Amino acid sequence: MTAYCWWRLRSDPSFDRHLLWNAQALPHWLPSIVLGFVVVAAAVGAGVYFLRPELLFNFVRRAPVFWGIVMVLYPIASVYPQGIIYRAFFFQRYQALFSSPLGMIVASAAAFSFVHIIFRNPVAVSFTFVGGLLFAWRYSQSQSLLTSSLEHALYGCFMFTIGLGQYFYKGAH
Repeated sequence: MTAYCWWRLRSDPSFDRHLLWNAQALPHWLPSIVLGFVVVAAAVGAGVYFLRPELLFNFVRRAPVFWGIVMVLYPIASVYPQGIIYRAFFFQRYQALFSSPLGMIVASAAAFSFVHIIFRNPVAVSFTFVGGLLFAWRYSQSQSLLTSSLEHALYGCFMFTIGLGQYFYKGAH
């Protein structure tokens, strides 16, 4: 799916290809990304600590090598491809259907969240909807898939680290 979306974007003469990376936007947005992340990570970490303490850092403790591999590969193999589909492609393909940026952001988040129903739990769907709103808004504002993907990777890696990864990945059975 990612390859198809990437090909469609690259084949579309109206698509501004610099949106697929645009590293120049990152320095401007990085302080707000870090601040938001610190606040959310503290709240989610406290929630896990008080509500599900048995999950706290369980992936790191149980499989530290695999956790390290996930920290490296997740941004490359999952986050950026999802950004191509649910941000760059979605915004380019469906922008004519929305009269406001807010409508586009909500629709992008809904599509991003909907794909996570495969994990069959409300945590994955609800967290990805909220995250999808943030990542779509960041992409819309920054005009940078790199910036949006960095933020997505930060939150995703944190979820795996803090112990909530079981809601977003089932592994091979």
